[in-house]
Amino acid sequence: MTEVLKSADFPTVRAWVEGWAISRATPGPVPEPWGLRVDVGLPGHVARHIVAAPTQEILHGLTTRLTTPGTWLKLCAPAESVAPYLPPGWSVKEPEFMMTLPLTRTVPLTRANRLNRAVPQAPPGYTLAVTTRAGVTVARLLTAAGEVAARGQYAMAGTTAVIDKVETAAGHRRRGLGTVVMGTLAGTAASKGARSGILVATAQGKALYRTLGWTLHTPMTAVVLT
Repeated sequence: MTEVLKSADFPTVRAWVEGWAISRATPGPVPEPWGLRVDVGLPGHVARHIVAAPTQEILHGLTTRLTTPGTWLKLCAPAESVAPYLPPGWSVKEPEFMMTLPLTRTVPLTRANRLNRAVPQAPPGYTLAVTTRAGVTVARLLTAAGEVAARGQYAMAGTTAVIDKVETAAGHRRRGLGTVVMGTLAGTAASKGARSGILVATAQGKALYRTLGWTLHTPMTAVVLT
């Protein structure tokens, strides 16, 4: 019998893939028997195959069929569940975590002020700028010199906001900038009709997002054919 190594909610995964494709300006996802495919078309990232319910049979079929270096698999399962079924040539990347958050028009920033539904404000010395272009909304915290200290973006997939490319410049970390960016993205998305948020985080990012109310939907493993 085919054993599912880990199963995630497919509509949730599909929303993430659809929003990610808009955020990264790639072609939209293509349905496949095993899940979804996105033809990214970049050096080192030719295509990605997203599998919400990986099995040993699916992994064997994909890793046998796919032979182009720079092909990625995004598997909704922890590395220890899938690594034993990967042949040589497939490299396992750092752990990732799909997380979700219900959105309202006013999103709490931290547990401490969960009842204080304040609008995110830029810390002293920074200016908050929010722009939207081609379906992608970007929040940036700028220094007085106009440099980007922190940023993030989202794209909509139905009523789901897919948060993407959140980062803080090295010289500006541990100042709460990531919290402001995340609160801005969530609040802006909610004001435009989003009812939930999805993101895929690194281990470090997961720790921050948990303090902001995000919860784990599924661990994820990224592997690439080298």
